[in-house]
Amino acid sequence: MAAGSSAVWAAHHHACSDGGRFHHPSPSHSHHRPRRVLLPPLPARRGGASLARQPRVSLAAAAPAVAVRTASEEAVYEVVMRQAALVEPAGATAAPHRRRARRQQPRWAEEKEEEEGVVGWGLLGDAYDRCGEVCAEYAKTFYLGTQLMTPERRKAVWAIYVWCRRTDELVDGPNASYITPTALDRWEKRLEDLFEGRPYDMYDAALSDTVSKFPVDIQPFKDMIEGMRLDLWKSRYRTFDELYLYCYYVAGTVGLMTVPVMGIAPDSKASTESVYNAALALGIANQLTNILRDVGEDARRGRIYLPLDELAQAGLTEEDIFRGKVTDKWRRFMKGQIQRARLFFDEAEKGVAHLDSASRWPVLASLWLYRQILDAIEANDYNNFTKRAYVGKAKKLLSLPVAYARAAVAS
Repeated sequence: MAAGSSAVWAAHHHACSDGGRFHHPSPSHSHHRPRRVLLPPLPARRGGASLARQPRVSLAAAAPAVAVRTASEEAVYEVVMRQAALVEPAGATAAPHRRRARRQQPRWAEEKEEEEGVVGWGLLGDAYDRCGEVCAEYAKTFYLGTQLMTPERRKAVWAIYVWCRRTDELVDGPNASYITPTALDRWEKRLEDLFEGRPYDMYDAALSDTVSKFPVDIQPFKDMIEGMRLDLWKSRYRTFDELYLYCYYVAGTVGLMTVPVMGIAPDSKASTESVYNAALALGIANQLTNILRDVGEDARRGRIYLPLDELAQAGLTEEDIFRGKVTDKWRRFMKGQIQRARLFFDEAEKGVAHLDSASRWPVLASLWLYRQILDAIEANDYNNFTKRAYVGKAKKLLSLPVAYARAAVAS
């Protein structure tokens, strides 16, 4: 995808748009990697402990708690601390988690306001509406929940969602085979431009306005693009530490982007650091779930997103993955992988009560629905080679009112 100039945009625009309309890959498109769910995260893990210190699950069984951060966890933790430094402590003001020095209005918006007055802001409203339409079509449950948010937060979440989806489609969309590292460099330059108030199109304009109103930092956005770069060349992960960093790039970053927008309850005593750590927990949980669901699909494309060292410890090889036969060894391996993903979900769920009350339901409902995919894998006797685990419509509908009730009483 392009960045910053019409010439570059013309060369790559089909990956994200078609004649001015937002483009999405067809259901039959062969994805290069397990698609993630682009959903906002939950704040606040217990005791303000860092994500890097949460219990980890080994291949065969639950492992003891790890007290020392790995290299990847340390790198992510540094990003978390930088993001946390941008916001006020929880409950410090009536409008929590706003940047201490509010960003100036984007220069394009100032020019529009001077030239066209209300008409200019009408165009911005149209941009947000288009983002909302994309969210409504491709994240129906979450979109429904955003209707409970304040208009400003609701629009901001839509804008972030659309940018993440467009970025994801660079390597997963119908023109993914034409995407090069140079194209991603241009997309990153375009990101920098919109953060500086120079958006290229209406979707950029919505995000540019959002980042001027909320303490949203550019680093998580850049890190997501880094995850796309990995997908251009990397198809194996030797250890969970490597996989963890990848999961942060493509999913945990969404949490860091949306924490300032989702808002934190004014009476929450959670530390800012714990808010961002829980956001990571949900992003990592979502991506691990995607990986476990899509093992067979990825293998048919020559990709393995499982830690190779843990496979070896279980007595499994890459050939076993490509062969796609469910064995007792595979079942034991999968039990450990699922347990680890559930630990991340559990840590994320503890933070629901610390969210702004209007943001709790969509986040909790999304978490519950996605976690049920792990139950579906178990119900399929761990056959994620030829059976796709999914949550049926009836279960989804039953989960929504329960999640709403739980969110309403969270404290």
